Amino acid sequence: MAVLGPTASGKSALGMALAERTGGEIVACDSQQVYVGMDIGTAKPTADERRRIPHHALDLVRPDEPFHAARWAAVARAAIADIVARGRLPIVVGGTGLYYRALVTGLFEAPPPDESIRARHRAEAAADGVEALHARLATVDPEAAAAIRVRDLVRISRALEVYEQTGEPITTLRRRAAAPADLAPTVLLFDPPVPALRPRITARIEQMMAAGFLDEVRALRAAGYGPALKPLQALGYKQLGAVLDGTATLANAVAETIQATCAYARRQRTWFRKQEAARRFEGEAQLEDALATAQGMTA
Repeated sequence: MAVLGPTASGKSALGMALAERTGGEIVACDSQQVYVGMDIGTAKPTADERRRIPHHALDLVRPDEPFHAARWAAVARAAIADIVARGRLPIVVGGTGLYYRALVTGLFEAPPPDESIRARHRAEAAADGVEALHARLATVDPEAAAAIRVRDLVRISRALEVYEQTGEPITTLRRRAAAPADLAPTVLLFDPPVPALRPRITARIEQMMAAGFLDEVRALRAAGYGPALKPLQALGYKQLGAVLDGTATLANAVAETIQATCAYARRQRTWFRKQEAARRFEGEAQLEDALATAQGMTA
């Protein structure tokens, strides 16, 4: 079972209620809740909620450690297998679309770009033609070559780059990272329009501020996590960091956080527009209605 949707849409409440009524456990699908110490600003489940219902894929790394979707998918798959083995229902809950895609379709951990390799490929293409690079790709990875146009230098170079870095064709790496064929969750998707989400987002951020969000950002700074770190550029953390740096007032930072979160919710809705779902709640979803639908699917 998966409960997906934009921020503040009600998916977490449904996930908790569904887990309580079915004996399920929650696998958090959130790219920010993986970081230790980032609790209030990521709307991480509270200690009480985690006592009531087991949660997985939370607090995996420090804010200065690298993390990515493929790594989360591996953690989530292991958690799902363990939950199923214990006879309980795994419920994936969250709004990070890339992470969910990595879980259900696979996302291989590509090596980082190497500009020296790319520059060499550009020089070879200028001297011998892009077709020569495509022919070389066809000898090491015919499947990738068949899927890439003969003069698409960017994609040809990337496929060759991965092969030169790993010694394996990019298609082999992608196939190995593919999700298990039997991993096809039943999806409930919350998709209220942004005007309906705005007051919920505003209320949530006001609650975060009352709960000590600014102090959380201050503690992260004190622990040595600087503003340039990617997690500290996340919604709210960036804006409140500016308050600590003296470049923004608290009122302006809160207003900017609300605005940026609404924009993020809009992007989430765009991402999930292509997501197949057993049930899509486009209006103000009633919790009991959503629960009845979910329980009917898991009965």
